[in-house]
Amino acid sequence: MASDDAERLLIQFQDENGELLGSPFDVPTDITQEKLQLVCNALLQKDEPVPLAFFVRGEAEVVSSLGSCVKSLAIKTEQVLPIVYQPQAVFRVRAVARCTSTLQGHTEAVISTAFSPTGKYLASGSGDTTVRFWDLMTETPHHTAKGHTHWVLSIAWSPDGKKLASGCKNSQICLWDPVTGAQVGKTLTGHTKWITWLCWEPLHLNPECRYLASSSKDGSVRVWDTVLGRCEKILTGHTQSVTCVKWGGDGLLFTASQDRTVKVWRAKDGAQCRTLQGHAHWVNTLALSTDYVLRTGAFEPATATVNPQDLSGSLDEIKARALQRYNQVRNSGPERLVSGSDDFTLFLWNPAEDKKPLARLTGHSALVNEVLFSPDTRLLASASFDKSIKIWDGRTGRYLMSLRGHVGSVYQVAWSADSRLLVSGSSDSTLKVWDIKTGKLSIDLPGHADEVYAVDWSPDGQRVVSGGKDKCLRMMEALVTPAWPGGDRRLSLIPRSGWTAWAQQELRLGDRLVSGGATWVTSVPL
Repeated sequence: MASDDAERLLIQFQDENGELLGSPFDVPTDITQEKLQLVCNALLQKDEPVPLAFFVRGEAEVVSSLGSCVKSLAIKTEQVLPIVYQPQAVFRVRAVARCTSTLQGHTEAVISTAFSPTGKYLASGSGDTTVRFWDLMTETPHHTAKGHTHWVLSIAWSPDGKKLASGCKNSQICLWDPVTGAQVGKTLTGHTKWITWLCWEPLHLNPECRYLASSSKDGSVRVWDTVLGRCEKILTGHTQSVTCVKWGGDGLLFTASQDRTVKVWRAKDGAQCRTLQGHAHWVNTLALSTDYVLRTGAFEPATATVNPQDLSGSLDEIKARALQRYNQVRNSGPERLVSGSDDFTLFLWNPAEDKKPLARLTGHSALVNEVLFSPDTRLLASASFDKSIKIWDGRTGRYLMSLRGHVGSVYQVAWSADSRLLVSGSSDSTLKVWDIKTGKLSIDLPGHADEVYAVDWSPDGQRVVSGGKDKCLRMMEALVTPAWPGGDRRLSLIPRSGWTAWAQQELRLGDRLVSGGATWVTSVPL
């Protein structure tokens, strides 16, 4: 317990947009992160307490005590110290601890694997020309979808989870029903070289999940009407292979190419809006800050059950839920795009408004194979052939940390639903789970007999799957717990009436906490 003459600081809470919360008040320098949470939640006066992270001046996170953070930044304590609070996920995904099963069946390398938006289904594409659907309850093969004549290079779930698109090296695209494993409609043909990427129109723009975009080695991008089974638009402009296509939530298409450019297109008419230039070599990968919310659509991970279910409700209801979730992410700032290249660098863009990059991210010493925003959009992970993963600030592009431990090229990464953990797959045959707060390895997961090509973390946070050169998928289960002790997944553990009394008791504010129409803390003798 701090004494009366202990050193104190005058602090001011503010959110990420700079909006002030309450008035400045003084606290002891040894105040912990947990007690800052109690004070801030008392000021926020929400129906349910929210897990929060705190950053001094928006830079250094308060992990143990405020004093140690201030000391590390060498800040003068005579002035009001701004403390930025960031809401965290209301559930916590614990690191996977072991491989629970090996899914065998493919006769060639597993090239791609993906969970459906609700986490109910799992699909994988392989060099054996098949797509397989797996039963997650029994962790056994469910359906084997045959229709391709060459390696299945890319798969993509529709955001309603009712269809899976797959593209192969023979330039064909097939659609599948995950319930029956049967092909839906006819095979989509038109590309002259292999398919490199597939992406569906976001759910909040079209709840019917009718349109699909594909990119190809032939240098073109095609937009398909999957109901009529025909090509609606052909986007030409790139002079070499198109490596990636993303369908943004504001109706724009983003494409990356080996011609060293990123192009922005208007999806409704196929018009080219702008070309983003800056890379000195092939552009390998793209990521949108809204990728996670576009992938999950109307599904809210915080409401997930142990046994995942399909989306329920009418098309209008599903669209409304998806739009609400998208706006929550979108309102915090414009949709951001990041590109990774063979020139070892990344560029951060605001592609809807400007063709100049927001930042150039350097530090890798080999090509960047994949980039991925965290679900909360605050962080950005990049996987490289230099055997490392780097973490960057998702808004400014500022370098934060390097995750080192792999002894081979890192092919893919996947975030947990709560943005606290990251899993990586490598040519060294291992998966590694990283704790982002500490920047350290949480657990090493050997098990594969050869290179790991694909990895995915289910949107509900409960499972991790990986596939690779050994022709097997490995399934690992994660435990999802409340972010606050004693609560359920949604943290509806403390009603508002009980929350105020509990906060008063825990903080021992006495007559210094004035509650009524508003809660104000002027001094907290902790």
